[in-house]
Amino acid sequence: MVGPIRPQFVLFGSSIVQLSYSDEGWGAILADIYARKADVLLRGYNGWTSRHALQVLDQVFPKDAAVQPSLVIVYFGGNDSMRSHPSAVSPQVPLPEYVENMRNIAIHLKSLSEKTRIIFLSAPPVNEARIREIYSDTMAKVRTNESCQQYSEACLELCREMDIKAIDLWTAIQKKDGWATACFTDGIHFSAEGSKIVVKEIMKVLREADWEPSLHWKSLPIEFEQVFVPEAEFREILDEKTILKLSEAIFLRQMKWE
Repeated sequence: MVGPIRPQFVLFGSSIVQLSYSDEGWGAILADIYARKADVLLRGYNGWTSRHALQVLDQVFPKDAAVQPSLVIVYFGGNDSMRSHPSAVSPQVPLPEYVENMRNIAIHLKSLSEKTRIIFLSAPPVNEARIREIYSDTMAKVRTNESCQQYSEACLELCREMDIKAIDLWTAIQKKDGWATACFTDGIHFSAEGSKIVVKEIMKVLREADWEPSLHWKSLPIEFEQVFVPEAEFREILDEKTILKLSEAIFLRQMKWE
């Protein structure tokens, strides 16, 4: 543990989370937006379903931890939705079990702290043609848009029932022209363009949520903001105007996600 202690934002999920620091991913973008404001922690596990998540929930989020996360962003559903196939082993979790697993994940996270906030991401669409091209015909048959939509809708319905913030990735991704090719690297995992959509949706939730305290980046203090004062020999280079321009550049980089 290093100090000072900042708010912790935990990204918890399958490969869409694990890879979120790759290819200008959405996790890396969040870490950039919240630099000096919050620590973005990655807990992503390739190939996992909600069933796997339940097995380690107490280890990833122990209830007796000295510091509990301020925000947990959860994504499971794509792997859960994979259909069974005679020629392949599928990790499919039946829809009713998936819903109950996600319910239990939410109950556990809510129990961590009164201040722990939760956002669920629903299953996004996939590019079945690209999956067939990169992987196999069998993979394209078990990872389908029809199934992803069913699990996405079930996740969103659960969130409405439990009063949990949710992001409808199934719909958000498809709003972009040419989404099937632009938003994915392999038909399943997000490209830089896909990740931009995820970040904008997350920032919208954080901006509009009536949480106290707010977790929007504008509302969080900048760590050690008053410590940096240019020494005399640097004042010609780092005068007030220059420092202001540097601050504005950082601000504008963050503002583009609003």
